[in-house]
Amino acid sequence: MAMAHGRRRVFGSVEHRKIDMSFRPLFGSGRIRTAGEQPAQPTTASWPGSSVVFDRRRWTCREAELRWTAPHHVLVLTEEGATSQTSIRSDGKMVYEGRDRSGAITFVPAGVERLGAYRDVDLTYSALWIDPRSISPASEHLKDLPVLINKSDTVISALLKSLSSEISNGHIPDSAYVDHLIALVTLRIRGFADEPVPAPRHDSLGSRVVKRVRDYVDAHLDGDISLGDLADVAGVASDSFARRFKVTTGFAPYAYVLEERIRRSEALLCETDTTLSAIALACGFSSQSHFTTTFKRLRGVTPQAYRSKVIPES
Repeated sequence: MAMAHGRRRVFGSVEHRKIDMSFRPLFGSGRIRTAGEQPAQPTTASWPGSSVVFDRRRWTCREAELRWTAPHHVLVLTEEGATSQTSIRSDGKMVYEGRDRSGAITFVPAGVERLGAYRDVDLTYSALWIDPRSISPASEHLKDLPVLINKSDTVISALLKSLSSEISNGHIPDSAYVDHLIALVTLRIRGFADEPVPAPRHDSLGSRVVKRVRDYVDAHLDGDISLGDLADVAGVASDSFARRFKVTTGFAPYAYVLEERIRRSEALLCETDTTLSAIALACGFSSQSHFTTTFKRLRGVTPQAYRSKVIPES
């Protein structure tokens, strides 16, 4: 369902694209027809070294038809709005006939052709495009799942809405957060297909391994830290590392990194007169507003209020 039209907003740059009379998914090829479409500027984001691309946009048209195949898996959340009619066929079979509604989840594996017909479209959606050539071992089986159209899952909806909100506000989470999100979403998608989910391992990590990970985080706190980076330092597969790290420390890897960023910022707020924008960059936040929002969420006050409380004259 992901469409590209007009100017596509990319963080850090603006890519100009010719406006034509049809929408196009972000990846893939096929045939498309639309009527009464209103072009809109999408928001996209990607992460260095990651196999995931985020895509959010408003889609409005009287009707649309497409036959499309993409080299990427795509997971779509209809955030708001609806269609009056949606019909999807794949592999010669009707896989869905009904309506798109707010909160609906759709998954299409890479390489699967779909034929879609839509009427009275007026919705906003977010999509995660996942490159199957470089995904983590935890997600390798996605290619074997069937097309899933307009399913309901509150966990996936909450995860994607949170990611969409952060990115729309200019806050781009770390690669570790996105990797962890994909792993969680993968487990939920498998549930749709009634595929048994293997019982999680509860082995802990050794103290030396945990120290290596903590030292790595401390040394790289001002940059991007991915789940793969931490797993490599620990010498453990990414999917296993996330579970074992939480069992050992009580924190998911991303939550641990975020907590360490906040702890370092607290020290800088108390011990220096460094500006908030400089502290944000030194602690690995994408911007001062991202730092302020995160600090208030985790500590209950803004960084400035925290500094004023500790050092009243500030």
